[in-house]
Amino acid sequence: MLVELVVWAIRALSLFNTIAFLWLGLAVLLNAERRTLGTWVAGGGLLMAGLFFGVHTTIVARDPGTLGAEFAFWWRAGWSLFIGSPYMWYVVIAWYTNVFRTRWHRSWLCALGLLGVGALAFAGSRTLLPDYDTLIYRAPVAIVSIAGVPIVVLVYSAYGVLCAALALAALRRPAASHRLMGDFGRRRARPWLMAASLLLLVMTVALGVVGAWLLHVLQLGPLVVFSPPTLTILNGIDLAVSALLGLTVILMGRAVVSYEVFTGKALPRGGLRRHWRNSLILAAGYGIVVGGSLSLPVDAIYRLLLATMLLVVFYALLSWRSFAEREQSIQRLRPFVASQRLYDHLLRTADPLDVDVAAPFRALCETVLGARVAHLAAMGPLAPLTGPPLTHPEGSPPPAAELQRLAGELQSSTAICLPVDPRRFEGAVWAVPLWSERGLIGVLLLGDKRDGGLYVQEEIEVARATGERLIDTKAGAEMARRLMTLQRRQLAESQVLDGQTRHVLHDDVLPRVHAAILTLSGSSTVGVEATEAMQMLADVHHRLSDLLRAMPASLAPDVAQLGLIGALRQVIEGELKGAFETVSWQIEPEAELAAQAVPLLVAEVTFRAAREAIRNAARHGRGEDVGRPLHLAITMARDDGLILTVVDNGVGLRAPAVNAGTGQGLVLHSTIMAVIGGTLSAMATPGMGTRVILTFPLSQEL
Repeated sequence: MLVELVVWAIRALSLFNTIAFLWLGLAVLLNAERRTLGTWVAGGGLLMAGLFFGVHTTIVARDPGTLGAEFAFWWRAGWSLFIGSPYMWYVVIAWYTNVFRTRWHRSWLCALGLLGVGALAFAGSRTLLPDYDTLIYRAPVAIVSIAGVPIVVLVYSAYGVLCAALALAALRRPAASHRLMGDFGRRRARPWLMAASLLLLVMTVALGVVGAWLLHVLQLGPLVVFSPPTLTILNGIDLAVSALLGLTVILMGRAVVSYEVFTGKALPRGGLRRHWRNSLILAAGYGIVVGGSLSLPVDAIYRLLLATMLLVVFYALLSWRSFAEREQSIQRLRPFVASQRLYDHLLRTADPLDVDVAAPFRALCETVLGARVAHLAAMGPLAPLTGPPLTHPEGSPPPAAELQRLAGELQSSTAICLPVDPRRFEGAVWAVPLWSERGLIGVLLLGDKRDGGLYVQEEIEVARATGERLIDTKAGAEMARRLMTLQRRQLAESQVLDGQTRHVLHDDVLPRVHAAILTLSGSSTVGVEATEAMQMLADVHHRLSDLLRAMPASLAPDVAQLGLIGALRQVIEGELKGAFETVSWQIEPEAELAAQAVPLLVAEVTFRAAREAIRNAARHGRGEDVGRPLHLAITMARDDGLILTVVDNGVGLRAPAVNAGTGQGLVLHSTIMAVIGGTLSAMATPGMGTRVILTFPLSQEL
């Protein structure tokens, strides 16, 4: 009974290893980012191992007494595979860790390659390793030995131990990786690869011992290969080696699918890990059921039918789990696709628009990502519209001081995420850049996962898309809120102005005009009465002039003809003539030339924002001291875009002055600047003046 169980286990392990090695080899080759020589060696080696166990299955599935002459070929081929596999593993590890570039490992690669060729030559020699016919027909064997130990065993053992030991050394001290997150993935995968290397080392030593024992027995006398004692020993050895290789492929698969060690991907993929787990379940179930059926005294068609039914059941279970996982994914995404009811909020007149983006952000961090810490911060033109960064857990301090420096690093990188120092970024270890058509709009900072695992590629992609949507939603809602508020205020001011105009005309201007007419018509001489009438008409003139000044500003200068700088000069020399003691212009010729090439809409929006900043300086720069000297400086330089700066030395812009003037204050202009892809920022120092900085793109599709 024990013998049957051992044979069943051998067949089950052989089928398991066949499926596992073939699946893993194909996964490496098909999912590789770039199929380099190292990728082909890694994937090809796994496929060769799978094919070997396929042949092994055909051998162990048959009665040993029925094995034909074809086994003689597999006897030599099997030893060749066992000799080549340690060197192939060392080559793959040296390529993966980049140590093959060092002189020390290059020397060992060449030396072990020569030693492996020698071992293969020894395996092909009948004087060093007996062939299958010699074992079957019990022919006398004379094996070359050194100190009683067969030379082929010495060479193979030294060669195999060196390959495994050097692979372990490469894993302990790898060279720097040139791919994104390569070093991080190596650190996470190193325990699994080192465990696989140790198992290969144990298997190499065990095969050396078995080979030494077998050759020693052959030297003592003929070996009855198919005798029950010999078959029991050989089955035990076969079971142990198959189990070691089965455990090895599980460890290698864990490293491959969890950390993408041989595929070159920056992040592991959750789908690949799930499919690997499913393939192991299939391999185990298929091996146990089909391996057991090979011992049953039934026709082969029933075994085939059983294998077919097993595959159908497994595929049905796989489909069921796929639909269940899809429903779970949709359930997790519901908070992100729920309506924000923006239209209803916009139509409310009493309650300002307030879009809740904290709830979707919290659901993203807790349900989808499982992150301990997270920060969502807007950058670029949308930053003034989104408010302070969102944080998880709520109330944790955001790393505001480091965001500006991080923006430069993200702009120069095309990676899906970048590692950051958790001490500088309040516990965050990854920075995910968020993009739109206009460039970088924000960053999502993520801490470690609560379960200690690694973020998979699908999670990062969902997080990036969600972060971009939340920033766009918040910025769009804030922009709509500002525009609606300003529009309502303008409507109210227009109504007040209309009422004021009617009141002044009806109660003040018209009676004076009527009185002047009566005075002139009743006067027979041009004397005191005429003088009083003229004074009344002069007062009416002043009142009408005041009304005209209070009405909305006249049309702006023609920016298309004068250019941005020319239009600003005309405002200062015309509308605001005498408002400043001095006005200095520091315009870089390259910047002025580039400003003439920007789209007209961008130039007009920038002009109106700059004009508002200049008007604020003229109206509020002196404060209550009318005689305070007021100086203005306007500069423009070119960087990634154009930067226009308006600086005055006044009392400093106060909050009430931001929205003062024409009703189109800096709040409105900062919103419109964001629409064209620019920014407006105002910095005031009490008693020292105000600095308004406008940035706008060189070209923009609108």
